[in-house]
Amino acid sequence: MKALFIEHDHISPPGPVAERLRYHGFQISEEVVVSQANFRSPNVDFQFPDAQDFDLIIPLGAPWGAWDDGCIGKWLVPELEWIRSIVESGKPVLGICFGGQLIARAMGGSVAKAPQCEIGWKSIWSDDTSLISDGPWFQFHYDRWQIPPRAKEIARNPIASQAFTINNSLALQFHPEIDSHSLKQWLDWDGDKAVLADGQDPEIMLAQTKAHETEARERTFNLIDSFLKRVAKLT
Repeated sequence: MKALFIEHDHISPPGPVAERLRYHGFQISEEVVVSQANFRSPNVDFQFPDAQDFDLIIPLGAPWGAWDDGCIGKWLVPELEWIRSIVESGKPVLGICFGGQLIARAMGGSVAKAPQCEIGWKSIWSDDTSLISDGPWFQFHYDRWQIPPRAKEIARNPIASQAFTINNSLALQFHPEIDSHSLKQWLDWDGDKAVLADGQDPEIMLAQTKAHETEARERTFNLIDSFLKRVAKLT
């Protein structure tokens, strides 16, 4: 089986999500939409691969808004249509943060600025902890979705909806792929400013992530196992 990761920037590796998919026998492909050279001017042209070549599609996070056609519309608008066609076909999509917001918007929901950002390790409230545990999960977002018609919400917290299923796809607002390596990259590329603006210490956040990496990795493995079996129906 083949899994395709859509990495919307150059600092968002798939981490333990890809590790667990490899454990299940998946061949991993990665496509970067906005290169390092274009990070400050991200409205680039991009040709999305043929989804028929893959069994699973995983769009990851992004520092831009899934509602912001003015900033990234050259590739955001085509990606929304691409995601819609994949989800409607029954092929599984695992959307993570921005990727989950793409599923929401593509399938008839919406995405907009949230009243409050979420940055750091946060607990959620899951209706089905055998699919998605209460965490804590790492969050880094300023936006939130409105769930599309026919979707089933699985988890939320007081700030935002955190997970929903639709067809054979799963949207997540949090980041199960995070580890200290990827967080370090986010912090180095302006994420530290966002953490500081939220009244937090980025160095402590990174140390906390390193300290709890083993437990977080196991939560991610369990989530991927359950997703593949119960939602994607690929194992």
